[in-house]
Amino acid sequence: MVFDEDDLLPLSGLQHLVFCERQWGLIHIEQMWTENRLTAEGRALHERAHEAGSESRPGRRIARGLRLHSLRLGLSGEADVVEFHEAAGGVVLSGEEGRWQPFPVEYKRGRPKVGGCDRVQLCAQALCLEEMFAVPVLAGALYYGTPRRRQEVPFTAQLRRETEALAARMHELYRSRRTPFAEYSARCEKCSLLATCLPKSLGKSGKVERYLAGATSREEEVT
Repeated sequence: MVFDEDDLLPLSGLQHLVFCERQWGLIHIEQMWTENRLTAEGRALHERAHEAGSESRPGRRIARGLRLHSLRLGLSGEADVVEFHEAAGGVVLSGEEGRWQPFPVEYKRGRPKVGGCDRVQLCAQALCLEEMFAVPVLAGALYYGTPRRRQEVPFTAQLRRETEALAARMHELYRSRRTPFAEYSARCEKCSLLATCLPKSLGKSGKVERYLAGATSREEEVT
């Protein structure tokens, strides 16, 4: 399947989806967003990464804020940094001699997260770059504010399959236009949408949603 440009979904939504499908639905279906300290720090980190501009170093070209897209996966977004390393099997860049291998780098506040959401987001960037430049992208890196160093990420076959499956799931949810039920867990306490989501009140398999669905069904039976 090939998506039209008008049907592309934000690549960054994959991270929300891995963290919590309901969070993804609140943000991308219901257009709700509330910022807390963690999201503000993350946004500031991305802004600093983009503001630094492009660079040229021996054997390396650095592009910041590069626009990405994949019509195959139905994704679009922006990379914090894409390094182009001089390599025989790379892509030809406009105004540059030789060939260059893309290497995406994503900046994250704090420490590496449990669950792989950062790796999925980075892998999606790599899949976009492969489609855009028609060259394989074998690895990238995540740069964490703590402990201020890179963590290289190989784009394995398993990670690619997981990323592609999540992109398909995101489109499935978007087409349904239904926000998933709330399910409370300890990670909810760090979510900026906690007060909007109300997972303790609306959890337990979507008690309120089930009631409303039942009420609609009873009304249809009467009519």
